[in-house]
Amino acid sequence: MNIFGREILRKSLSPAIRSCRKCPGSLISSRKGHSYEGDGKTTVQILNREVENGLLIDAFSQIGFRLNNRMNIIGPMAIFPRIALSWNVGSYEDINEQTLSLFTVLEPKIDILIVGVGDEKITPQFSRRIIDYIRSSRINVEVLNTEQACSTFNFLNTEGRVVAGAMIPPRTLRLSDHDRFISGKPILKQMTYIDESK
Repeated sequence: MNIFGREILRKSLSPAIRSCRKCPGSLISSRKGHSYEGDGKTTVQILNREVENGLLIDAFSQIGFRLNNRMNIIGPMAIFPRIALSWNVGSYEDINEQTLSLFTVLEPKIDILIVGVGDEKITPQFSRRIIDYIRSSRINVEVLNTEQACSTFNFLNTEGRVVAGAMIPPRTLRLSDHDRFISGKPILKQMTYIDESK
């Protein structure tokens, strides 16, 4: 800004500056210090890389799941805040009282069970059967598709809730904008997916 411009700006702002000087708790700050008084270093923590905060689901595919501790689980899994196990179900049709009994006998008792049924359509009769059985053990339950179930599990686990997940990998994957961008990669050509643009 040239000298002429600064003079015009100073004259136009001088009445406002004088009125603010008269007011206690003026909105104009003095330039004695900076707004940041730290050591000059900025740090960033990515929650999914902080394993001591508990397990989080980084990714899922038709094959299984990848966790934030770099562990891969092939097939369906039972996941808890600090441990993940292979879950012995073949599909959502195999979910019954026997396959869910693991979640009802744990101590300390879990607050909520998140059931991810892959990409299957969740019918009221199917979810009611699961909900009734789990709630009979005084455990809250959510029956969702796997994509939503992974996000819900991660959110509740980072909040420090005593949560468990029963996840089945989806049979098909939804194609995102990022997937379209990297679609030249050979692995994406081998996968079956649902194109959301249709």
